[in-house]
Amino acid sequence: MLVPVLAGAAVAVAAGVYGRLHTPTGIAVNLAGFSSPQAVKVWLGSGAAFFAVLQLLSALAMWGRLGGLSPSWAGTAHRWSGRMAFLLTVPVAVHCLYALGFADHDPRTLLHSLLGCLFFGAFTTKMLALPRPGLAGWVLPVAGGVVFTVLIGIWLTSSLWYFTTVGVGT
Repeated sequence: MLVPVLAGAAVAVAAGVYGRLHTPTGIAVNLAGFSSPQAVKVWLGSGAAFFAVLQLLSALAMWGRLGGLSPSWAGTAHRWSGRMAFLLTVPVAVHCLYALGFADHDPRTLLHSLLGCLFFGAFTTKMLALPRPGLAGWVLPVAGGVVFTVLIGIWLTSSLWYFTTVGVGT
């Protein structure tokens, strides 16, 4: 597990250093139909959080933690919900790092920036650990739990904050 953890740490640090050193442009991702690039970011982030919840539920089903509910398709649902969650985070990360940089002007934005870097580091660690044979049974659930928890923390410090201060319809 040393190599996956070190690689994940390197990704997290590299994202933070880039975000800190890069001069923010103010805009990176914008899609038609949204009021602003920030609205795009929070809605894509909300989609990622939705798929992360599906990830959690499908993982619990795969491991028999939902009582008798353990459908044969839980593994497929787990893989695809994870892919969708990750794909939705990529444009959000590009926007955050390129347009906004590593922000620390208040506790919320500092926590959000730290969690964003940690997410991609934790995700890297989990993906590199997946194919490793002989892992202890607790490693993947813990790695997945960290990825899930960090992504929900990102959503709380960005999308939920945005929806409660700016509004949902924007």
